[in-house]
Amino acid sequence: MAEKTFKITSDSGIHARPATVLVQAASKYNSEIQLEYNGKSVNLKSIMGVMSLGIGQGAEVKITAQGSDEAEAIANLSEIMVNEGLGE
Repeated sequence: MAEKTFKITSDSGIHARPATVLVQAASKYNSEIQLEYNGKSVNLKSIMGVMSLGIGQGAEVKITAQGSDEAEAIANLSEIMVNEGLGE
């Protein structure tokens, strides 16, 4: 299992547009990818799941991936989090 924790730096948190970017990126991988926040874990390939978390600025989230391409998935999603200005 691969995982990475991020602090959300975006003023508006993870709202619809960046959530869509993350879901689309996660959907390219075979691994099971989860987004954890505030004791809840959702499938990062589900836009409704991600939006249901209501992740705001300053939140700490963890992305975990388990499967054949887990390292590649975490690396790509980490890049997206930084490039989109979502977290660090």
